[in-house]
Amino acid sequence: MKVLVGMSGGIDSSVAAYLLKRQGYDVEGVTMLIWRPDSPYPAPVSSTSCYCKDKSEDLARIDRVCSDLGIRHTVIDCSSVFEREVLEVFRAEYISGRTPNPCVMCNSRVKFGAMLERASELLDFDYFVTGHYARIVHNDKSGRYELWRAKDTKKDQAYFLSRLSQGQLSKTLFPLGEYTKGEIRALDEALGYHEKGSAESQDFYGGDYSDLLMLSDKKGRIVLDDGTVLGEHDGYWHYTIGQRKGLGIAYPEPLYVTRIIPESNTVVVSIASKSAFSGLKAVKTVFVSEDYFDDRIYTVRIRSTDKGNEAHVRAGSDGFSVSFLHPVRGVAPGQSAVVYDGDKVIASGIINEA
Repeated sequence: MKVLVGMSGGIDSSVAAYLLKRQGYDVEGVTMLIWRPDSPYPAPVSSTSCYCKDKSEDLARIDRVCSDLGIRHTVIDCSSVFEREVLEVFRAEYISGRTPNPCVMCNSRVKFGAMLERASELLDFDYFVTGHYARIVHNDKSGRYELWRAKDTKKDQAYFLSRLSQGQLSKTLFPLGEYTKGEIRALDEALGYHEKGSAESQDFYGGDYSDLLMLSDKKGRIVLDDGTVLGEHDGYWHYTIGQRKGLGIAYPEPLYVTRIIPESNTVVVSIASKSAFSGLKAVKTVFVSEDYFDDRIYTVRIRSTDKGNEAHVRAGSDGFSVSFLHPVRGVAPGQSAVVYDGDKVIASGIINEA
């Protein structure tokens, strides 16, 4: 059985390649490049982000790991499709007052999409492997490939993978899903792939997100939900729904961003008791482990750092609606709403309305 391992140069993907090699798979590594020198977007300031200008250190590290494992390594340029499917969409969403998740977009459209399509033209392999912390379980009764949270719930990345199709899941392996991050880091240190305590990439862009929008600051108003003007800002795109810190406003109570109005460059804020939402509407549904919603209580996460919220979920003609059992703050259009039944990912949609 031949597997293609997506290698970033980090601990997780390096150990994933080792584990598959140890299990007897025919392993080959692949790395996608997503930066292009003539890009109109500004160069990231950090070399530890996914989207960075200089990958020479990462590529050198990958070559050392592949040499140690005795496997081949291929580099595929995905910069143009990444710019089109992630950066341009990211910019358009932010300018429209929404808050997109670039990692969710990249996984479904680029890493497990365009990159694999290109790899299939160049290489022969049965499965694609990544160092994500998640699990895939085949349900013999339903015939579906189910996506489950990882054993290490603190490191779990199923949220970012929630828009993968059945076709993509059926050809994917996540060998780290049954391990904790501590176990993988210890194994990496024993193998000597990285120095002890090595830092890892934590974000897709090493800088201020607003840099990618390429907009000049423009004064606008920060208003209370009753219309009272509280202060000024330098552009609505510097804010997101649910934001509390960095508002620069003195007020007797904590304030939260509850609405962004691009047309008038206005940021609306509310006190805590008026900042929560009873539900949401999501569009562009991807059914994952099941293809329907039952009349039961699910857990819905509205962002990657959200611990989850109990809710009733109903499918509609253009997506699904969520009714929270308890009001929830920070429901931001553009983010992914991911529906879980325990550790199992049921479906994912893009929040369209709070």
